Amino acid sequence: MVTDLKRDKHLYVLIGPYMILFFLFTVVPVALSILISLTYFNMLEFPRWAGWSNYMRLFLDDDIFIIALKNTFIFAIITGPISYIACFLFAWLINELRPKARAIMTLVFYAPSISGNIYFIWQIMFSGDAYGIVNGFLMKTGFISEPILWFQNPKYTLMIIIIVQLWLSLGTSFLAFIAGLQTVDRTLFEAGAVDGIRNRWQELWYITLPSMRPQLMFGAVIQITASFAVADVAMNLAGFPSVQYSAHTVVTHLIDYGTIRFEMGYASAIATVLFMIMLGSNLIIQKLLRKVGD
Repeated sequence: MVTDLKRDKHLYVLIGPYMILFFLFTVVPVALSILISLTYFNMLEFPRWAGWSNYMRLFLDDDIFIIALKNTFIFAIITGPISYIACFLFAWLINELRPKARAIMTLVFYAPSISGNIYFIWQIMFSGDAYGIVNGFLMKTGFISEPILWFQNPKYTLMIIIIVQLWLSLGTSFLAFIAGLQTVDRTLFEAGAVDGIRNRWQELWYITLPSMRPQLMFGAVIQITASFAVADVAMNLAGFPSVQYSAHTVVTHLIDYGTIRFEMGYASAIATVLFMIMLGSNLIIQKLLRKVGD
């Protein structure tokens, strides 16, 4: 052990700055958040120990959190897998194009995710008057006789937010998949043909996907985080709070208690629950991705 440490000491020196930053800005904040979640802390008084009372209040007394939790799971179950699969499929198809066409199509698909508040165009599309694009089309074709207040009707709010988030989802994961596809060793396909692989789907399952496990894992982490941490789109399109909390998520609930009410102990409890959900989801995805190519 000592010999290994002496032999690889230059590696530890190189990785040392990153580990220090990771510890200071990731491990320490997470640990402090968990600790604060066990206290009552309003930022004016010194934290008072509260034990598990914040968590009991969260699950037993906070009906709005239960609504937020349900909306978040619905949102994540729909947008997470669909956006992940869409990122890979579009990357796989675009990867087959010529270099110039590939660069143009990559920009076209990636542009919505880097265009700031471009999702506000959906407010124009789903405007609640007759001049809204969707209302105008439905009225012109005879499906409805009067405009629908899309963002004021709880039946439609979450559905629209899901559609917008899917539209924005071709981001970092999409680029990671394109990069991963570019690194697949082409000689593996020749070897696979000798071993009996006969079509593109077999090539995808037995060669392409196993060769891209690091990118697949990275993309999964990004998509899980994005699907569970949705807030800005919901708040800006549906309002804060949304009508009957129809678009309320765990993160918007966290923003409510952390930046408006300044109940930092309670907000930390919400953040801890969200962290555990994300961590559990990532562990499940890791186990599933290990089976790729088997």
